[in-house]
Amino acid sequence: MDNQTIFDRILSGEIPCYRVYEDEHVLAFMDLYPLAPGHTLIIPKHHASDVHELPDEAFAAVGRVVPRIARAVAKATDAPGYNLHVSNGACAGQVIWHVHLHVIPRAAGDGLGYRWNSGSYREGEMAAWRDKITNALEQGG
Repeated sequence: MDNQTIFDRILSGEIPCYRVYEDEHVLAFMDLYPLAPGHTLIIPKHHASDVHELPDEAFAAVGRVVPRIARAVAKATDAPGYNLHVSNGACAGQVIWHVHLHVIPRAAGDGLGYRWNSGSYREGEMAAWRDKITNALEQGG
């Protein structure tokens, strides 16, 4: 593969990692640059840069282990909460071009913060966006 990411190199065994979980479709390991102790990454073994490039089964394999990994991270860190985070594309903050899901343990006052800058739709705008999205789904996603 010409554009190997660090995650591809981890999957091939070229670079070591602190494995948390592994099966035939998924690998979970500790993030080298954690936002909090226990920060864990879950990656599909199928290479794709973005979620929408993955076969449904590959992301389903990730989804099947997320609850188990999240429970383990929360229990091990005594975290009362956690964030699940996936970035797709540079404008969304993605820097490694292999799909990956972060499990980030959280606690009140942990200093990580979170901003949700919600907006609203003008009259008729929500229906128009819904129509565009359902049309895209009808065309195969």
